[in-house]
Amino acid sequence: MDLLILILQGVIVAATPLVFAAIGELVVERAGVLNLGIEGMMILGAIAGFSVTLDSGSYLAGIIAAAAAGAVAAFLFGVLTQVLMANQVATGLALTIFGLGLSALWGQGYSGESTVPLAKIHIPLLSDIPIIGPLLFSHDPLVYLSILLVAGVAWFLTRTRAGMILRAVGENPEAVDTAGISVFRMRYQALIITGVLCGIAGAYLSTAQNALFIRNMTAGQGFIALAALIFGKWRPVPTVLACFQLP
Repeated sequence: MDLLILILQGVIVAATPLVFAAIGELVVERAGVLNLGIEGMMILGAIAGFSVTLDSGSYLAGIIAAAAAGAVAAFLFGVLTQVLMANQVATGLALTIFGLGLSALWGQGYSGESTVPLAKIHIPLLSDIPIIGPLLFSHDPLVYLSILLVAGVAWFLTRTRAGMILRAVGENPEAVDTAGISVFRMRYQALIITGVLCGIAGAYLSTAQNALFIRNMTAGQGFIALAALIFGKWRPVPTVLACFQLP
């Protein structure tokens, strides 16, 4: 039984970066933008998060830096695709190649370095429940944040006016524009959200799951997250379930 719990805990840890990246991509695709640069955003978040955490000794600073790195990458993607109207597929793939190259260069000074993994938080009483406690209530903060993220995005898309507008932007941008709502602004905001979440996904890889940075450590997880989104039919909960089946 203990071995089974350890295996299931490993699945949850392995799926967490996929959840962040897939939910981020879900938001931007609901706004009508295809971003294939997830991998590039994740690897930039990984090196930014690891380097800042190692240099500052603060995991919070590292996660913020990773989110900022992902947001900057998303901003550049937005400039190219929403302002200069470059092809989204080609731009996304170029962003991935750029991110892998820049992270390899940035990470040269951190080769062989490691940090203490992000500490786990054992929720009082709940973590003491046999089987369920160690499995669900004995994880690091980012695992809990990913669960809240899924619930929050599901609620946002289905229960709020802004979420419904975001979906309308992806389904019928002409009607949204006619209503006086800026399609450009909504898509750009969705892109930044995607960048932030993909950056955090990368930070999880380097500061929590592995506690070190390795060149190309994302190893295609950005594309796996995209596959999970497709399998989940662009809905939050089915997408997360797909993430847990793909690691």
